[in-house]
Amino acid sequence: MSREEGGEQRPARSTQSLPAKFVLTACAAGVAETVTFPLDLTKTRLQIQGEAAYRHHRRDKTAKPYRGMIETAVGIVKEEGLFKLWQGVTPAIYRHIVYSGVRMVAYEQLRDSVLCKDEDGYFSLWKAVVGGMLSGAIGQFFASPTDLVKVQMQMEGKRKLEGKTPRVHGVYHAFVKILSEGGIRGLWAGWVPNVQRAALVSLGDLTTYDTVKHFLLRNTALKDNSLCHGLSSICAGLVAATMGTPADVIKTRVMNQTRDKQGRGLLYKSTIDCLMQTIKKEGLLSLYKGFLPTWARMAPWSLTFWLTFEQIRKITGLNSF
Repeated sequence: MSREEGGEQRPARSTQSLPAKFVLTACAAGVAETVTFPLDLTKTRLQIQGEAAYRHHRRDKTAKPYRGMIETAVGIVKEEGLFKLWQGVTPAIYRHIVYSGVRMVAYEQLRDSVLCKDEDGYFSLWKAVVGGMLSGAIGQFFASPTDLVKVQMQMEGKRKLEGKTPRVHGVYHAFVKILSEGGIRGLWAGWVPNVQRAALVSLGDLTTYDTVKHFLLRNTALKDNSLCHGLSSICAGLVAATMGTPADVIKTRVMNQTRDKQGRGLLYKSTIDCLMQTIKKEGLLSLYKGFLPTWARMAPWSLTFWLTFEQIRKITGLNSF
């Protein structure tokens, strides 16, 4: 994309090392994740409750499942307590330190050093798409073990209410348990839909933000400021939620399922099997279960992250993204 602002091209600055950029990104992601995590927990519960195993293990067989984001959140607070809305936030922050740090650094390197600008000085849309998907996939592959722990911890409160014994008692115990049951491979259970989702979400988030931001700078009177960043991030959150929700539903179910001693899932044989079972039993629209809380979370997450990220870069003397 163009680096122009007000007719003048901002000089590229490379005073920040890759580790420094990684740390700056991790700080912005940690803030965004903590603020919006209750919506992520709500989304996860909505995605799981349609499963046959979920319906079978409910204590009250006549009780109706939660019908929406607000009812789900209120139900969690009433049944489990207010702070349970942040259950699993620690591995979620760990996940974003790895995921956001890697994907942002990777995207910027791809944009500025590998794919590079076109002859007219702009970073074309197709290059932004390729860069966004590649960086998201790479970042999520490395972060997949922390995502697995996060999903399992998010479901512990519901398991307790259903009369099941707890699977994990904390982040460390979760990692140890997964390793003991499935080995190193067990840490990457569900990584395929996870990486697919991350590629789509990163395409929606990074590509949309980068494209919209520089479109506004080139074609409107807006300056490279918080208003421009805010408008771009709102668009990014909506596109990311739309593209990523189906893969997120499959990823959540594959990761949450009970496994045998060899680490094999007892509900789904593979990502495709989970997809087919979900559509067959619950319909095509079930792939968008949790879309509202996903979007309601991605919008403020994207807004918080990008505003924080851009301000941190400005404070530390790094040029705007």
